[in-house]
Amino acid sequence: MAAEAPLVSIRGLELGYPVRSGLFKRVVGSVRAVAGVDLDIRRGETLGLVGESGCGKTSLGKAMLQLERPTGGEVLLDCGGARRDLCRMRQGELREARRRMQIVFQDPYSSLNPAFTIYGSLEDAMRRYGLATRAERRRRLGELLEAVNMRPEHMDRYPSEFSGGQRQRIGIARALSADPELVVCDEAVSALDVSIRAQVLNLLLKLKAERGLTYLFISHDLSVVEYVSDRIAVMYLGRIVELAGTEELYSNPLHPYTRALLSAIPIADPDRARRRIVLEGDVPSPVDPPPGCPFHPRCPDRVEECSRVPPALRTHMIKGEAHAAACHLAKE
Repeated sequence: MAAEAPLVSIRGLELGYPVRSGLFKRVVGSVRAVAGVDLDIRRGETLGLVGESGCGKTSLGKAMLQLERPTGGEVLLDCGGARRDLCRMRQGELREARRRMQIVFQDPYSSLNPAFTIYGSLEDAMRRYGLATRAERRRRLGELLEAVNMRPEHMDRYPSEFSGGQRQRIGIARALSADPELVVCDEAVSALDVSIRAQVLNLLLKLKAERGLTYLFISHDLSVVEYVSDRIAVMYLGRIVELAGTEELYSNPLHPYTRALLSAIPIADPDRARRRIVLEGDVPSPVDPPPGCPFHPRCPDRVEECSRVPPALRTHMIKGEAHAAACHLAKE
């Protein structure tokens, strides 16, 4: 039996920003925030996307949703068996496709318009897409607020009357108001207190199970990503350097960068020791990335080939599970 087609397939995706200099702001270079990414997001899964700040995680999420127009590549969305490229859609087609893909932003304070009531913020997407009558929208939004552990009467209040955790729940309700299939969670819990963070994570898992959602979960916190993800993609300098199932990646990381990230996770047991891998230097500039493997200037295991030949993201079969790594030294 053939495997089900991915909900979203990203092929060779690139996103660059011009670098300008001088009195006349001439373009003197380009920042490659996303540098030729290939990635599949399977229907019904939570795909975690991790990496250091500035590695391109948020840029990848925005380029996938066309909030930032990619400079190259394809974003193929499964539309009833046919795969449509979002990058080449007309504005009207793209508007309908975006209804199926929504986002929960990082900052719960700036993501809600303080001049709008909660009803005004949540109703906007339903009105734009012609979903239900005004009376029906109010009823459905009340149900949505209850689904995220808020009360229906909260829809007549303003964002300033709520805490950060409550605002993020409202942000989740807004993302769900258009009845999407895919939700991009862009550092959705990083701005919250630890106790509230756990509540929001459990809420996301509950909503996924009840509504059959697919998540792209972007975070720099590997403990959080381990808790919610089915698979994890590790990103470095605009590229995917490792991709595997959560348990496989945490127990058998193939890329030196992934091993360094995992070594930094705090351990709650004071009697257990973990050897911390401290990387040399800083992340290279995306304006002028190093030749060969982009990680080789900081890699403790580098060999001569790493400075010359960019490694491809190759898939290894380990215990019957696909485990991809972009490293010359990666072995099954």
